[in-house]
Amino acid sequence: MIYLKSFKLPPHTVKNPNAYPYNVFRKITGEVLIFNNITVLYGNNGSGKSTLLNLMANKLKITGAEEITNNIYNKYPLDYISDCSYGLGENKSDGESDRIPHSLYIKSEDILYEIKKIQQEAVLKEGYLYQHSRLGYTKEHLEKLKHSSEMYKQIEIMKFSNEKYSNGETSIQIFDEYLVPNGLYLLDEPETSLSPTNQIQLAEEINKLARFFNCQFIIATHSPFMLGTLDAKIYSLDAPLLRTYIWTELENVRFFYDFFKNRKNEFE
Repeated sequence: MIYLKSFKLPPHTVKNPNAYPYNVFRKITGEVLIFNNITVLYGNNGSGKSTLLNLMANKLKITGAEEITNNIYNKYPLDYISDCSYGLGENKSDGESDRIPHSLYIKSEDILYEIKKIQQEAVLKEGYLYQHSRLGYTKEHLEKLKHSSEMYKQIEIMKFSNEKYSNGETSIQIFDEYLVPNGLYLLDEPETSLSPTNQIQLAEEINKLARFFNCQFIIATHSPFMLGTLDAKIYSLDAPLLRTYIWTELENVRFFYDFFKNRKNEFE
């Protein structure tokens, strides 16, 4: 399902060459990203893929967006967001929708926070309520939940999970809870803390959600295991011009290929 069809960056620059976030995207000023069911924003550290995801989350007011504000040192961020534009799908019968559904922006640090939360009994209750607030629970619902037997039952399960499962396995369980049908999801480096096997497992689950359960994903990653498994359209933010690539063309993937190719004799 295509909920978010396109996202256009501001068509102009500013005089200050260091103005954030204009400086991050100076190579692709005015470009338009066209999204599929799964779209990947690829790039090395500092390429702007996480910044771009957060801009989208802010523009669309998606739960999980990190607030971007102007301050006395940098007056440009809100102007930049204001000048961004986007297009929604048009016809639901053609696999598109003209509305934004249940949506989440999930960052790698969110997942690490969830894991840390599970590892510290003192903050389990606070974390459980925080998690449900992110899922849209009202203050009244949270107050009822605070005193419910269900909350304490779930906390006991989380404590048990902490003893039984690794960080990677816990990450997979968190994604299983967050990624539900009929949703738009912005994922920032979801492979963090996951082994290659679990990265592939997560990518296969994302493929299934996109194909069969009316989900759309925009994912920032440079993991070759995710890139090689996702049925995705891939934009490289490392390139001088914005265009799509096949996963085997990407620098990070080629690096892994050459690394193991040069050591082939050690495996034989």
